[in-house]
Amino acid sequence: MELFSSKFKFPQLKLPKVRVPKISLLSPRVNKFLIILILGIFISAFLGFSAGSVFTGFYFEKAKDFLKNFKIELPQPLPQIIEKERIIEKEYIPATTQEEAVINVVKETSPAVVSIIITKDLPVIEQYYTNPFEEFFGSESPFNIEVPQYRQKGTKKQEVGGGSGFIVSSDGLILTNKHVVLDKEAEYTVLTTDGKKYPAKVLAIDPVQDLAIIKIDLQKEVDIQGLVSQKPFPTVKLGDLSNLQIGQTVIAIGNALGEFRNTVSVGVISGLGRTVTASGGTFVETIEDVIQTDAAINKGNSGGPLLNLKGEVVGVNTATVLGAQNIGFAIPINKAKKDIESVKTVGKIIYPFLGVRYILVNDAVQSKNKLPISYGAWIQKGSNGEVAITPGSVAEKAGLQENDIILELNGEKIATDNSLAKIIQKYNPGDKATLKILRGNQEKTISVTLGKRSE
Repeated sequence: MELFSSKFKFPQLKLPKVRVPKISLLSPRVNKFLIILILGIFISAFLGFSAGSVFTGFYFEKAKDFLKNFKIELPQPLPQIIEKERIIEKEYIPATTQEEAVINVVKETSPAVVSIIITKDLPVIEQYYTNPFEEFFGSESPFNIEVPQYRQKGTKKQEVGGGSGFIVSSDGLILTNKHVVLDKEAEYTVLTTDGKKYPAKVLAIDPVQDLAIIKIDLQKEVDIQGLVSQKPFPTVKLGDLSNLQIGQTVIAIGNALGEFRNTVSVGVISGLGRTVTASGGTFVETIEDVIQTDAAINKGNSGGPLLNLKGEVVGVNTATVLGAQNIGFAIPINKAKKDIESVKTVGKIIYPFLGVRYILVNDAVQSKNKLPISYGAWIQKGSNGEVAITPGSVAEKAGLQENDIILELNGEKIATDNSLAKIIQKYNPGDKATLKILRGNQEKTISVTLGKRSE
């Protein structure tokens, strides 16, 4: 490789001449000097070499020993530990105490809430076709026309409805609504949360409230040792209405739409002491002193429990308002407690009975009928001609008459929010009662012994 062009020529430089003195090597003086110089250089070199060798050997051995004992640990890269992702299913922790209470109530109560399946023998309808002209022309009718006809071909057991209930005793007593088990020709099957089915028998129908009690039997279980035992049913806790407040949180559980078992809805107490008229098919009943709630109660929830956050049943879900947004009603559990106790004691539900049909008087009834007073129970015939005084009843024996107005029972005033039926239910058959009545413009006092009413 040429760094420069070959055509370029450096100028020729001339160095000045230097006169160097000539020294003769044969001069004795010079020879002596040179010998001493060379000898000094040699001795210095020898001594330097020897000292360097000794020094180098000494420190080389030291270095070897040092390196033998000295271990240099170079920093190692951290091992890359790749842990497999472990999916651990953790128990859900509720965010609030109320949420925790709802979850606990549902867990504790659901095993005692049941679905009631209603089945019935229904006719099987068969379709067939006939030619109406065969009657006139025979099988060779010129009119080839077939008209569909229908006929019954036996019967088939089919599911016709469903409701809810809850177990109130470990031997299988179940509380539900009267309208759920009202059909005497139907069969009822109870389905528990563990998937078991039990045939149910209707024990008692409440003649006043929309309540009924049915019974399922314990199943016998045989263990591995051959011992036979009967496992008791789980039960609910029955509460008390003495501290029930509007705005209080409640939980409804039931067989929603007869399809979704143990459906849970949460709401509040929207009202107390309501009076409603409920209807369903041929069933129509006026229910007094019921609980109003906005917890969703759907078709099929009938007979299920309404619970507080302590897990106690405070009501029996019974009715909803069609077309409204979450307005439902439940019968107070205190009324059901009397039914349960009555069934356990005498095998049926009995009520104290007076034997009168009446209209509660208010300002509108007073004005329309020109009554002398704006409260009380005005004894009247029914709209369909039902008698005002039941024949042979306590009322008839005591001399009560149509158009009498019963003002008080044992000193308790009768009004629209405190009906005669509500007051009587506080007593038992055989209890003494004093009635204050208005006949015309004259007040009278009549003493009676309450009778007995059952289904």
